[in-house]
Amino acid sequence: MAGSRENEPAITPAILLRAYACGVFPMGESADDPTIHWVEPTLRGVLLPGQFHLPRSLAKTMRKGVFGIRTDTAFPAVVDACAEPAPDRPQTWINAPIRELYLELFRMGHAHSVECWREGRLVGGLYGVSLGGAFFGESMFSRETDASKVALVALWDILMRGGYTLLDTQFLTTHLARFGAVEIERRHYLRLLDDALKREAHFQPAGAGTSESVLHSLSHTS
Repeated sequence: MAGSRENEPAITPAILLRAYACGVFPMGESADDPTIHWVEPTLRGVLLPGQFHLPRSLAKTMRKGVFGIRTDTAFPAVVDACAEPAPDRPQTWINAPIRELYLELFRMGHAHSVECWREGRLVGGLYGVSLGGAFFGESMFSRETDASKVALVALWDILMRGGYTLLDTQFLTTHLARFGAVEIERRHYLRLLDDALKREAHFQPAGAGTSESVLHSLSHTS
């Protein structure tokens, strides 16, 4: 779909939320390209209640309680970290207009971050958009082994406690498939989205904790 260009109306947070409600999300061509285009995949990656799988090796890591888990304490820093080039991602799609849109959604209470901290440093995390009973995962990053994976587990715990019924991962990757994510056709996705949007859910973080405490909480909500 066409993007936002010089002579086109600017994309506002309200427009962005309506797009999510229609199953569409924005991306940029690169960090240096200010244009935005809309994406509506034919096949969509999703994680649904009852499908989540915690890899045994990750559970073992989490029991050590290495990472501190926080939510919404460093949202801009998480977005910026997700925008940094990485060995497996030399180009980022998060440009300046997209960054500002998500910072505004955060101020409105529609965007959240889950963060992994270690010794006072932000070492991993993710962010996404909340709308009704749907959470749209946007991007994640890791500066230490397993940090982004632990953030995903913490997010799932929050969503299940808060009454969410859909975690939209946009695309299916091998990484996400390990956690139970599946790929579904657009028509099926839109039915799930329509149902999720009718629900009242709450992003209910438990506050500061450790990966061990998240694991304990998840064992009581699974």
